[in-house]
Amino acid sequence: MESGIFRRNLVIGSVLALVFLIAAIVSFFWTPYDVTQLDIANKLKKPNAEYWFGTDHFGRDIFSMIMVGARTSIAVAIVAVGIGLLIGVPLGLTAAAWRHSLLDELIMRSNDLVFAFPALLIAIMITAVFGPGAVNAIIAIGIFNIPVFARLTRGAALSLWTRDYILAARTAGKKSFRISLEHILPNILNLLIVQGTIQFSLGILAEAGLSYVGLGAQPPVPSWGRMLAESQTMISFAPHLALFPGFAILLTVLGLNLFGDGLRDLFDPRLRRESR
Repeated sequence: MESGIFRRNLVIGSVLALVFLIAAIVSFFWTPYDVTQLDIANKLKKPNAEYWFGTDHFGRDIFSMIMVGARTSIAVAIVAVGIGLLIGVPLGLTAAAWRHSLLDELIMRSNDLVFAFPALLIAIMITAVFGPGAVNAIIAIGIFNIPVFARLTRGAALSLWTRDYILAARTAGKKSFRISLEHILPNILNLLIVQGTIQFSLGILAEAGLSYVGLGAQPPVPSWGRMLAESQTMISFAPHLALFPGFAILLTVLGLNLFGDGLRDLFDPRLRRESR
């Protein structure tokens, strides 16, 4: 039964995530309408055969904007998670290799300091200096991801440093750096993949939140968060303006979380044994 549940989560999550990934890829080559072209004569159209999701207050096709918005959200989340992995994982491995040392304390206390500031506050500080934009949103979310991966990596690595095969590697004369790369990292890779999936969904949510307050992608680039912000004053007579981008965010984040849960259960040997 448990095996069926996590497989169902994995399948449903994969399908939902894949739908928006395909929409993002297709938007590079084709959208039903040009998202930069204004058509005031057709503004605030309700969903119909011509405009599947209706149009906004500028006459732009909402379906096309959601396709391009998926591209924006996914690109920001991928790069932000990549920043967290590329910086956070080496920091975590280093802290675990030199555990209980001054270097370990320096790395982890620095991560605690960064972790104390939410992505939104980091974005506000960055945009106060460099101005709003997708690049600055990526930097803000990426900085927030660094301590997440550093703490996870250190915690998982510490539990491995006392294993017999690690002691054997040390006895054979291998240095800490080599042990971390050859023995520690491969054994915690499954945890990093699962956490990366979860952070990816949070990155999409964070990008939408930053765009909602005007700190994310700037016009004319469509963004799900900004679409929600622009719909506020018209939601009473044009609810489709908020409904479709809201559902896009909901389904994408839900799909990625289900996918992450399914991967976690798939990689967990205890659950695999229980399901047999």
